[in-house]
Amino acid sequence: MEIAGQHFPDAARRSANPTVAGDAGAGAFWTEPHELLCQRLGCGSAGLSSTGAAERLDRFGPNLDKPPSRTGPLRALLRRLLEPLMLMLLLAAGVSAATGDAASAVIIVLVIVASIGLDTVQEARASKAAAALREQVALTAEVCRDGVFRTLSTDRIVPGDVFRVRAGDIIPADAVILSADGFSANEAALTGEPFAVEKRPGAVSSTVAAEATNALFRGAVAQSGEAVALAVATGRATLFGAAAALLAEDGGLSPFQRDLRALGFVIARAAGVLSVAVLAVNLVLGRPLLESLMFAVALAVGLTPELLPMITTVTLSRGAVRMAQRKVIVKRLTAIHDLGAMTVLCTDKTGTLTSAEIVLAASEDGGGQAAHRPAELAALCAELAGDRSWMDTALAAAAPDADDGWSAPSRLGFGYERRRGSVLAERAGDGGAERLLVCKGAPEAVMDVCTSRRVGDAIADLDAEARAALAAQLKRHGEQGLRAIAVATRAGTPDGMARTGSLEPEDESGLVLEGFCLFEDPPKPTAAHALTRLAAAGVKVKVLSGDDPTVVAHVARQLGIDAADMLSGAEVAHLSDDALRVRVRSVNVFGRMTPNQKVRVVRALMANGETVGFLGDGVNDAPGLKLADVGLSVDGATGVARAAADMILLAPDLDVVADGVEEGRRTFANILKYVRMGASSNFGNMLSMAAASLFLPFLPLLATQILLNNLLYDLSEVGIPFDAVDEADLATPQQWDMTGLVRFAAVMGPLSSLFDFLTFGVLLLVLGAGVEAFRTAWFLESIATQVLVVFLIRTRLPLGETPPDRRLVLSAVGALAVAFVVPLSGLGGWFGFVPLPATTLGAVAGITLVYLACAQRVKRYAMGVATVHRT
Repeated sequence: MEIAGQHFPDAARRSANPTVAGDAGAGAFWTEPHELLCQRLGCGSAGLSSTGAAERLDRFGPNLDKPPSRTGPLRALLRRLLEPLMLMLLLAAGVSAATGDAASAVIIVLVIVASIGLDTVQEARASKAAAALREQVALTAEVCRDGVFRTLSTDRIVPGDVFRVRAGDIIPADAVILSADGFSANEAALTGEPFAVEKRPGAVSSTVAAEATNALFRGAVAQSGEAVALAVATGRATLFGAAAALLAEDGGLSPFQRDLRALGFVIARAAGVLSVAVLAVNLVLGRPLLESLMFAVALAVGLTPELLPMITTVTLSRGAVRMAQRKVIVKRLTAIHDLGAMTVLCTDKTGTLTSAEIVLAASEDGGGQAAHRPAELAALCAELAGDRSWMDTALAAAAPDADDGWSAPSRLGFGYERRRGSVLAERAGDGGAERLLVCKGAPEAVMDVCTSRRVGDAIADLDAEARAALAAQLKRHGEQGLRAIAVATRAGTPDGMARTGSLEPEDESGLVLEGFCLFEDPPKPTAAHALTRLAAAGVKVKVLSGDDPTVVAHVARQLGIDAADMLSGAEVAHLSDDALRVRVRSVNVFGRMTPNQKVRVVRALMANGETVGFLGDGVNDAPGLKLADVGLSVDGATGVARAAADMILLAPDLDVVADGVEEGRRTFANILKYVRMGASSNFGNMLSMAAASLFLPFLPLLATQILLNNLLYDLSEVGIPFDAVDEADLATPQQWDMTGLVRFAAVMGPLSSLFDFLTFGVLLLVLGAGVEAFRTAWFLESIATQVLVVFLIRTRLPLGETPPDRRLVLSAVGALAVAFVVPLSGLGGWFGFVPLPATTLGAVAGITLVYLACAQRVKRYAMGVATVHRT
């Protein structure tokens, strides 16, 4: 795009591209001199004219993030109704109504309404991601227009504008610094790291945003000083806006939704094939068209697990309640399954693995020996100078009484060119006033003005050999994840102070290096235990952080994470997608990562077949939260991170995640029980009826009897959401396995059909039952075997080792009682049933018991080979 004959950078042109502002690459604007940026932007370092700014505003649009589109209620309803299982349920309701079974039709419709209603209520999430982003950026900013700084709404800022920010301001655009006076910015909302970052003019060579000391990023907070900057990218072209762009995209189906849809298609295909085949055979045999059609449709309906949506929603809702008790708020119900199926957890470092609180880890003298004096002097300097950074807060906590009795007649503020600050400390003593110049700052900057060092109680020269040893010592500290500041002193009144009455920069000379204060963001006490739990549960943990890779690797090693191989954001940027897919299999630690690079890692893991969870709390984490199979954020996270997440942890602790994984697996195991039971009983019974219709001179069951059988069976399982599960189901990630479910049905279904055929033979050849008696007896045998086998195939273990929940017992026994009362009472005539003699009932009971004994013997084989795909 061009204005005034000048080319604009990609950041300005591709306003919706999330890789521009924050990703590493040739387009990193902070690597170029601001003169060249001004030339490309077609502006000057004095800002824009009002006319030029208005033209750019028309071209680039306002400095806002487009809110994500909301899905209308009608569209959401239609999307749910068009699911394969829902369509089959609607068909079931239509068949029931057409056959005069109004009660069944009403019940099925109520099931549909209740399922969709619960799903909608539980997953109703207001699309507030863009609103949360706008709340975090400044509403107004000082912008230079027509050569004068004016207060303007931030939505009117355009590329090429020059703006000014002071301590406490929120940065309104991605920009390069033109001038700065003691300026630092807190970029925790973007990078997740709590340390304030010093900012100053001058291009840098690094293409990593986290190392761009000359750049400001929208949404960061000015910590100290003042800066004037040139806006390079606005709106959705910024690092901050890229997160909003990704959040605005419609998310795809979750793994659970994909698998449930796949199951629906499998059932629909099976039902379609069976119905068409049975209809064709019955027509060939010369049976009435309407009766044959209703029987074929009833078979299809009989294969449909009518209560699966209800069982699924109730089970997930039950899981959501249990997870709330474990300090996890579920925003998307199906995320419960996805959390249980999770094979890889990607997590930030700060606030999850570490406490996000900077503490003083050590204090040592100029010889590398432990000494408290440097910490006391640094705390004294911080208190008298009024410094309030994270490190100063840690110093005050470590030496709270350091300034007792001291005052500061003069101060020399921290200068970002000098990278140090000093105070003249004074206190009264018996021999008169004691004066001490105390200087603290970056180790190399303080050491530059020192000529000696303190080693124990002695003073030694700070020669070249000592400087090299101290530099190596500081490097080792950095590799251990420690941040250092140096402290130096000089006794007496400095020359500049004596001449002018105040400290001068030249007074910072000839100092004694007192030593170093070392800081860290320590690992959480519970993190190692939680990681052990996740590893035992088969969940691999990968750390994706905006911090220095060596620091991230050190923390990872402290917690037992393999950090032998690691990648930086710059290295990720130079890998192709295919190469990254290979590297993410073995690399567990990633540092200096931008939001887009985190997304690439998540996408690579998903492409490798992993079910990926993402835990984060900053704006930089929002794209990863959106893309991952299950996004996890914390209660104190930024608004955009909470909006992008599927679950909110009320405690920012990995132990809570481990609890959620266990609950997710318990929930899925109970859903799988229903699917497994339906696959065996429904398929077996429908197969028996289809086969029987080929050689019997009458239909084995009427359509209404099939629907009643199916409805009572489904009602018998409404206690499943509350049932206990085997420990083995909690031990490893579990996912749907369509092939396994089909194989399970292929084992248990024919077993059921075998005993159905045995029942046919006994009824016809031994007992000589008539048509109505045949249908009544087989109805009872069918419902008894279906309901009672639930207690066998709900667990892989022998009967009794994992007792069923009493609610499942009540629902199963209650449905079975109704199934026997209806045919044997006056109500049976409504459905075409007749009372049965004791001999027939005894035969039904005997066949049922033999079937259950056989099912107990083959269930371990059927479930072992077919139920769950374990990763």
